[in-house]
Amino acid sequence: MVVARWEWFLLLGSIANGADRKVREKKGVIYCNSGLAASEAVADFAVAMIISTFRHLPWCMTAATSNSASDFQQCHARATAASHNLRGHSLGLVGLGNIGQQIGARCHHGFGMTIRYYDVIRKPAAVEHSLRAVFHDSLESLLRESDCVVLCTPAGGSHVINKETLGWFKEGARFVNIARGSLVDEEALADAMEKGKVSTVALDVHDGEPAVNPRLLKFAGSRAMLTCHNAGGTVETHQGFEELSMRNIMAVLAGGDAITPVNMQYLRR
Repeated sequence: MVVARWEWFLLLGSIANGADRKVREKKGVIYCNSGLAASEAVADFAVAMIISTFRHLPWCMTAATSNSASDFQQCHARATAASHNLRGHSLGLVGLGNIGQQIGARCHHGFGMTIRYYDVIRKPAAVEHSLRAVFHDSLESLLRESDCVVLCTPAGGSHVINKETLGWFKEGARFVNIARGSLVDEEALADAMEKGKVSTVALDVHDGEPAVNPRLLKFAGSRAMLTCHNAGGTVETHQGFEELSMRNIMAVLAGGDAITPVNMQYLRR
């Protein structure tokens, strides 16, 4: 029987944020993240959400399906004045990991957007050059210069978007979240929506999943695109999950290193 170098080996998907770290460390469990397999799907979905915030897709779709000629005609007449092309606008990426880079590439090369980003570690010059990306050394600086803010940073222990940081947004800026609902103070976001500080949002993730914040829900069909944690959900993503899982397992059982471990520093202690 082949025995790995630790007592147990466990691979968990990217959505298993609640897995108990202390138990894993005590048991010698290697914890791997399979989020890499979802990057392409998430980036594609994020682009659709970004477009939605500029073109008011929830309003257009709701008006067209309301079975009301008045709603249809009103949206046709009024949506133009509130809609904008993406070209020339600044896209602010909070986090420029694999997903952030893919979103940036699509939006810069495909739509002519200016890419700005904030990350705890500045990316190599080659990465910045490929996206013509402007680095901001503070979150405040990024938010003040962005027409649309996309949250694509790993889950953490506190709100990244809260009352204070929302105050740094441009007046009428747009917001997209394809990261984690727990990173956003949804009550503060609802306040910003009601005051017009944030004009439109697209949220794939929610703090109280499967429940959606009732105050944000009021904007559905008008100023908010709300989806059900669907960004990474494609056939190809799940095929990638399976392949990456097996590659991690095979690598460790063969005596090598896991491909996408996230807790090795704790095990080595």
